[in-house]
Parts: sequence; C-alpha cells; structure tokens
Amino acid sequence: MKCTATRIFWGAALLAAGLAHASSAGAQEPGLTEKTIKIGMFSPLSGANMAYGLDVVNAAKMYYNKINKDGGVHGRQIELVIEDDRCNANDLVSAVKKLVEQDQVFMLNGGSCSAAAVAAKDYVVRSKIPWVMLNASADGALYPPTDYIFGAFSISQYAVGGSVVDFGKQHLKAKKIGYINHDDAYGAWNLEAAQETAKQLGVELAVESINANITDVTAPLIKLRAANPDTIAITTYAKPAALIIKKAYELGITKPIVLTVTGTANLSQLVENVGSKDALKNFYVQDVLADVPGGPKIKWVYDMYKESYPDLAAKPDHPQAYMPYGIAPAMSVVKALTDAGPNPTREKVAEVLRNQKFDSGVMAGPIEFGPNDRAAQESTIYLKFDGSQQTLIPGSFKSLWKYKG
Repeated sequence: MKCTATRIFWGAALLAAGLAHASSAGAQEPGLTEKTIKIGMFSPLSGANMAYGLDVVNAAKMYYNKINKDGGVHGRQIELVIEDDRCNANDLVSAVKKLVEQDQVFMLNGGSCSAAAVAAKDYVVRSKIPWVMLNASADGALYPPTDYIFGAFSISQYAVGGSVVDFGKQHLKAKKIGYINHDDAYGAWNLEAAQETAKQLGVELAVESINANITDVTAPLIKLRAANPDTIAITTYAKPAALIIKKAYELGITKPIVLTVTGTANLSQLVENVGSKDALKNFYVQDVLADVPGGPKIKWVYDMYKESYPDLAAKPDHPQAYMPYGIAPAMSVVKALTDAGPNPTREKVAEVLRNQKFDSGVMAGPIEFGPNDRAAQESTIYLKFDGSQQTLIPGSFKSLWKYKG
C-alpha cells in the first residue's frame, strides 16, 4: 500500500514537472532556444542601390561569425535570416513581416535606406520587437523616440546637416554656405539641423532643394552661383551629387564643395560620373568612420573582410565604401543580448538598448542612446579628396541640433 502511494506521489510530481516545463517552453520568446538566437536582417542586396547594403550586411555577418566562433552569447549561437529589401518601402515592410511572422526572429538588425526603413515603423512598434538598424539614418523612425527602434549607427540626417555647416564654419571659415538637399522628408531632416546649427554659429544659408531624380541641375546651380556662397554643401544621394559636381565645374564654380556621407557610396564611381579630376581640386567628403578607409584605427575591419570574403575582396571597388558601417550595429546587438543576461526577452533587450553606450572603435563618435535620442552616432570626420587620395582633416564635427520633444 505504501509502495503504491509512493508511486502515485512521484508520478504526480513528475507530471507536474512535465507540465511546468511544457508551460515554460510554450512561453519561450520567439527565435530563442537553449542553443540559438535568431536575428532577422534586411538590406538592398540587389538592384541599383545595393552599394548601400550588400557589404554592410557582409560586415555584420562576419562580426556575428566571430562572436559565434568565440562561443556565442551566453552559449547561444547567433542564427541569421537575411532578406533583400531592394531599398524599396514595400519590399522592406514585406521582408520585416516575413521575418517576424514566418521566420519568428527574436529581433531585427536591418535597413540601409532611410525612406524605406521609415515605412516599417508602425508595424515594428505594434509588434514590440527590438529593431537595431544597419546604416539607415531613418530619422522619421527615430523621432519621436519609441521603445523599440534604434538607428543612425552611421549617422542621423539631423547630424549630417548640422555637421556639414559646422565643418564649413570651423574649417573652411565660411560665412555663407550654399546648401543643396532633397525636396522630401529626407532632405527636410538634414536641412532643419543645418538651419539650427547655422543660426547658432552665425552662418547664412543659401538653400536649393532638388528632386532626387533630377536630371538637369543647371538652374539650381546658377541660383547658387548668384548667391555667391563661400562653400557649397551637397546633402543628396550619389547620382544627383555627381551631376552637381560636374555642372559646377562646367559653370566655373571654384568654391570648395563638401559632399556629405549620403552621396559617397562609391567614390571611384563618383569620379567616373563627374568625368574629370579637375572638378575635385577643392573637394571634401564627410565620413562617419573613426579613420580614413583602411586607416590604422579600423584596419582590423578590412583585414577581417579579406579573410572572410577573399573572392569579393579581390574585386574592384571592394570592400564597398559603406562596408564598415555594419560592424557597430552588430556590436550593439551583441552587447544588448549580453547585458540582457542568459534569459533574455525582447522587452529586456529593448530596455538595455534604451540606455546603451559604448565606443565601437569603428565610428567617429560613441554609440549612445538616451531618453529622447534613438540616434546612435552623431559625430563626423572630413576628408579632402582629389579623385585618388583621401586626406584626413584633423578634428571631428557635430550638429548643434537637439530633439526637443
């Protein structure tokens, strides 16, 4: 009788333990197992805008591979699911929904095109899934700040616009800056910061806003020439930037031209599109890395790329200009997962990210988030570029714009 009672007791105990384990397993966070953690990535991997994303993804992948070789995060291997968003808003939203609903990823690490990335904001916030962007600025998704979206690891557009005015004033001693931006939300973000920084520094702006698909930039440049600025800042994408630089040379404009990071996806292609190195005699490019491409501070990134992708590295123009930008966001993801502890949840990771701060050693400034700021990196450097060589200008430059809520 006693033996039977004992068997009943232990049987009930084992059943209860089994039910508790089943309940715990049922409550498990999506994309998380004892041995793996699944992360969804997306970026333009094909098409006309792949230079903004292909090698950025490759850089993130090689960093995650390094973490996996070193034992992973709390013993879990990072498993990537990668989608091609083609720099298109509809494709990007479809990719995000697939990663969240079908692939059941734990969190997102993607986005290289700002306008496309902003389209996913509402869905991500509703889904309460942490999203660490790649190299998209996507200010429209960062401000007002939300609990789940973190970006601008390369730089925010607000920082782009303010920084180029700071550089014009501090280094080029400009009192009036000719400012060319896009006539859309993307251009409005950097212009707002440029105007605020100009106001604080006592600089006058002569602004020309152009369509991103413009094919003839003669009219805006003639207007700028008439305004007689001390320097011209170009905050457009690469294609209109090349048109502007070429036309400025044809019109005999010899004032310094500063191209922001948004137009520097491929400097070799820029030179080819401009058609003459003489057009670049007084030319500067904005960058957000800690050093010139391949410089001593970030040589390890380029060495890792050569080791990870020897066939790609052997091709002309590889690694692509934005390649190192994939490292800092991957570092941010790993640090957040590590700091969230061995039993992470999406909410824990998002909370850690909201207070994250570290020096990547790759970007020009620290990676830092705060109560009213979801833009990771806000510092820039500038390089003088003659069509062949890039020479670092001493110092770093920042926007004076701040989100006021």
